[in-house]
Amino acid sequence: MNTSPAAGADPGIEHELALLEGKLETLVAHAHELRAVNETLRRDLTAAQDRNRALNERVTAAAQRLDALLAHLPETAA
Repeated sequence: MNTSPAAGADPGIEHELALLEGKLETLVAHAHELRAVNETLRRDLTAAQDRNRALNERVTAAAQRLDALLAHLPETAA
């Protein structure tokens, strides 16, 4: 005796349910994949922001050194 919920159900309905189940499995797989890609992108963004912050600090330090060197140069009369 078949005790599945679709036992004796219309074959068309069973086919539609099978199609829906396949689509749902695909959707869940895509959701998992997108979640993993999103996590990778978040890590990449954090790393890029850290590099940007470090480069900005280096530019600021270089600008300060240049300002200090310019302050020690003698002024020339034009």
